[in-house]
Amino acid sequence: MDEERKGNEGEARISRREFLKRAAVGTAVLGAPYVFVRNYAAAQQRELRIMTWSHFVPAFDEWFDPFAERWGRERGIRVTVDHISFADIVPRANAEVAAQQGHDLFFFLAPPSAFEPHVLDLRDINQEAERRYGPMVPLVRKSVYNPNTRKFYGFSDNWVPDPGDYLRSVWTAVGYPNGPSTWDDLIRAGTEIKRRFPEIQIPIGIGFSQDIDSNMACRAILWSFGASIQDANENVVLNSEQTIRAVEYGVRLFRECMNPAVLSWNAASNNQALNARQTSYILNSISAYRTAQDNRLPVADDIFFVPALRGPGGRWASEHVMGVWVIWRFSRNPDNAKEFLLHLVDNYRDAVLASKLYNFPSFMGSVADRRVPVAQKPEEGRKWIRAACLRDPFGSRPVNKLAVLADAEQWSTNIGHPGPANPAEGEIFDTYLIPDMFAQAATGRLSVREAVAQTHRRCLEIFQKWRRQGFVGGGDRDRR
Repeated sequence: MDEERKGNEGEARISRREFLKRAAVGTAVLGAPYVFVRNYAAAQQRELRIMTWSHFVPAFDEWFDPFAERWGRERGIRVTVDHISFADIVPRANAEVAAQQGHDLFFFLAPPSAFEPHVLDLRDINQEAERRYGPMVPLVRKSVYNPNTRKFYGFSDNWVPDPGDYLRSVWTAVGYPNGPSTWDDLIRAGTEIKRRFPEIQIPIGIGFSQDIDSNMACRAILWSFGASIQDANENVVLNSEQTIRAVEYGVRLFRECMNPAVLSWNAASNNQALNARQTSYILNSISAYRTAQDNRLPVADDIFFVPALRGPGGRWASEHVMGVWVIWRFSRNPDNAKEFLLHLVDNYRDAVLASKLYNFPSFMGSVADRRVPVAQKPEEGRKWIRAACLRDPFGSRPVNKLAVLADAEQWSTNIGHPGPANPAEGEIFDTYLIPDMFAQAATGRLSVREAVAQTHRRCLEIFQKWRRQGFVGGGDRDRR
């Protein structure tokens, strides 16, 4: 942390010392509502424009919008909340950057590291949130902080686990009542499901398409086979025997247990397929299950969950969603935006419940009881999350159906694993290079080795571009 404090404070409207001084004025006790003292009110409009997504669990939006508007009314600030589809987030962000105007607060579903040149350093509110609630979850830190520029390019209120969702009745019939535990189990059980349940069109529902779920799933396969795009020091290492084996596995999974439909899936496709019983396993959040519950579909009671699958290189899953807020350099109301984000985290137990346990807190201490001392908040927050997962307050049958999520921190990691979610990793994610690599090999357009080599070269180009700008490290041990 000491090294991080040397970062560039010049981008912030106020210094960290002044920020914390003002925070103390409005915070008599830890966890109390944050009040920002404005010494330059004329420079700030009494307005806050928020752009966020349409949540996969609609109940969250029903809570969030009135929550934000009520916060504004209490402070004499006009708050506008706009929602867009998850698929439109990055295009809309690009449009606002190009126009140099738009919203004061902008929400992303994955680390927005590629937008770092266009956003403010949010070191002040990240440190203030940690002062109140203890350290942020480690995979979150890697998703909002660039160690090369020493800049907090985002502020995260939530991350979302990515378990496997499976139909217990189907898997029980083929000898796996507790679902799969390894990637090989998907093929072994998938081929048997294909034989015994011909009505299930796609026995295993892993996407190889240009959508966020495919991005996450393909990375999970890579990591579980000991492969990665970069190493811990940001050297490009994709072209490896581990990657070859991972892609060979993907080819076999596609040809034996899937069909071409997964090449054109969007982020809703696997949810819809599971709820229609057209697939028996997906790698996703709990959103499909909550949708089935909300719509009283019989399939809801048949959906169960498993943690990340184990491969020859370990057991890893990407976070399903990494919720990150940015404040553009051209924001007209950055201080209102900062104040609102801290207020949101101050009320994060309500946010988790509004999302029906979809959102996990980025600061675990934020869901602890307010009376708990700061040093104990992270542990108490994790206990609260565990208790909710072991006894789901939203009508699961059995009540402990979400138990595997209680340990999700142990098997979840960030985009960029084992390194940080740097701008090069962000661009690779936003351009879907990894699922495209799997798709090219699976369809035979390229051999496995050709697909890996071609993707590796493209990754090298992207890393080198960002290194020239000073945003990414490594390079001395890139594979060629």
